[in-house]
Amino acid sequence: MAKILLVEDERDLRIQIADWFKRDCYLVEQAGDGNTALDLLSASTYDAIVLDWMLPGLDGIGICRDLRARGDRTPVIMLTARSSVEDMERGLDCGADYYLRKPVSLRELSASVRAAIRRGGEMTVTETLSACGLSLDPQARQVVRDGVEIRLEPKEFNLLEFLLRNPNRVFSPQAIIERVWPSESMVSPDAVRTCVKSLRSKLGSRGEDSIIKNVRGVGYKLETKW
Repeated sequence: MAKILLVEDERDLRIQIADWFKRDCYLVEQAGDGNTALDLLSASTYDAIVLDWMLPGLDGIGICRDLRARGDRTPVIMLTARSSVEDMERGLDCGADYYLRKPVSLRELSASVRAAIRRGGEMTVTETLSACGLSLDPQARQVVRDGVEIRLEPKEFNLLEFLLRNPNRVFSPQAIIERVWPSESMVSPDAVRTCVKSLRSKLGSRGEDSIIKNVRGVGYKLETKW
């Protein structure tokens, strides 16, 4: 099930859009201002982001620039009442993938989200993820380190893929559960710890030498800054 972050400061509109997405069977997380959106983006990942331009605090342009500056390629659909060609160019130049003018048709918005998720999925399938001597092929579900193939269990592979897509970002056990075990409701943080321990062992590194680091009291990250 695809997961969407909806960032919109107009409460009634935000609720209306969220309800529409939920009918389309999306998981929806909501933010009413830019700073809350950044907090959510630091704690989790999404299949698409629906982002209003005009927000309290950091605006949509600033959020989009921040995402792209740290290498986050999540598709962004920007909503705005701004209608000039110059504004559209600015929105797209900051890294947005789609630019929709308000008042927006919910059907048009849904179609844009579907296209964005589909496009993101196509990009995911064709790329190879690499870091610290590791190479992961999502399509072949193959992991190679220093020229040697590593056999992983499905959850270990999914966890490694998730961390490789989000290098140097810290995720709580709950955020990892939501992305690696999304359809399983009875998963505890202990399952994450067990999976991390096994993955470290198979990658041939443990403790301080591991590329998967513990961040005390917070969670885990894949560290590429050696």
